[in-house]
Amino acid sequence: MSDTAIRLGTRRSKLAMAQSGLVARDLERISGRTVELVQITSEGDTNRASLASLGGTGVFATRLREALAAGECDLLVHSLKDLPVAPAPGLVIQATPARADARDIVITRDGTPLDAMPTGARVGTGSPRRIAQVLRANPGVETHDLRGNIDSRMGRVRDGELDAVVLAAAGIGRIDADGSTIGGLHAEHRDLVSWPTAAGQAALAIEARQDADPQLLAWIAELDDPVTRFAVTLERELLGAIEAGCHAPVGVHATVDDHEVRVRADVYGAEAASDVSEDVSVPLISLDALIEGYIQGRGSGEAVDRDGLIARAREIGSDLARRLLDNGAADIVTREAPTS
Repeated sequence: MSDTAIRLGTRRSKLAMAQSGLVARDLERISGRTVELVQITSEGDTNRASLASLGGTGVFATRLREALAAGECDLLVHSLKDLPVAPAPGLVIQATPARADARDIVITRDGTPLDAMPTGARVGTGSPRRIAQVLRANPGVETHDLRGNIDSRMGRVRDGELDAVVLAAAGIGRIDADGSTIGGLHAEHRDLVSWPTAAGQAALAIEARQDADPQLLAWIAELDDPVTRFAVTLERELLGAIEAGCHAPVGVHATVDDHEVRVRADVYGAEAASDVSEDVSVPLISLDALIEGYIQGRGSGEAVDRDGLIARAREIGSDLARRLLDNGAADIVTREAPTS
């Protein structure tokens, strides 16, 4: 390709710019080319309604993908949890770099754990999954819808409007290298076994056009982490099968360790008694060979979705989704499905 700068499309938020900057520096190192950040405003950045009312997943991605398809930029960096599970026509997720801390954290003024907060304490979150998890941990608290950037969310704790907010640990880590963002507040990390997070949380997705210059695709592919790709593919496969077009709150996290994958998945009902969970460990036979085959085949934009590693992730995710549905999640999905 030519010697012009590589254009990386990103949202304008502080977090999006920080994580896009991380990818830009790595891509400059690999390619020897300058990478420019192209700031793009999405509906999710300008509309202050709740994310659920805006359609949830995908509200931040649509405008960015339109810009990529139109040639306004050469690649995109997304928070993977913000992407719909269905692929976008003509585009490919060419890399998922190594995942950061996937846990959620509860931010408070005084360090009181969520489980010990008094009745009526105000906890901010706009996520249906997090709302369910907060109320499972402490049924006496009140949840309040929450929008805005990380600074403004924590500001509502500092000024006493809220007693706590629930945020992603990865987001804090990417913008808060010196600890100044939390500054004086307290962070309680929630365990992924009892509090699985959103499918793909803490992972980045680097997306390009399928017909992009093969050299650009090859450079991007070098940023891909096979273990992260496996885990998030499994999570997103499970999510897609569970949701089936609905908005049921689902938490799922997969951890690969010592040639097995442990998966915790929860589908949250209207009350705790109707929740459906799976917590399983699945052996990964010939994992090293699967990873090696994946690495050899990922140079093209399509190969990453056809090899054995990805097929195995999808198989496990699909199997677990069927078990959840058979064990009662189908009733939650039906109840939560929007009427039209």
